[in-house]
Amino acid sequence: MTPSDDALGERITEAEHAVMEVLWDRPRQTAADVCEEVCTARGWSLATVKTLLSRLVQKGALAAEPDGRRFLYTPTIAREAYVGGESRRLVDRLFGGSAASLVAHLAETEALTEDDLAEIEALLKELRP
Repeated sequence: MTPSDDALGERITEAEHAVMEVLWDRPRQTAADVCEEVCTARGWSLATVKTLLSRLVQKGALAAEPDGRRFLYTPTIAREAYVGGESRRLVDRLFGGSAASLVAHLAETEALTEDDLAEIEALLKELRP
């Protein structure tokens, strides 16, 4: 997995993200394998999954390797790289680039539990020299 999130031609939709999660957990799967994981819960058909896989290949997020009459799909971008890029976009777009503003907003709206706050404090202590 070499391309970074910035190398993707287009953003990944929520539906495409669900497919990516399956493939991040277990790369080199067929469309039918992916469908087994997501179709029932989301009310999708195999055709829907194939369409999403095709879009992700076009966007450069997946590679499709022929395997007989089917394809095996593998992510070309790591989950961490994608999450990092999306997190940065969120902070930039909604909080003027300030991660502290995001955390303050979550704290003010009571979206953070005491455990969340303790975890953030522990992380900050680890990051400080």
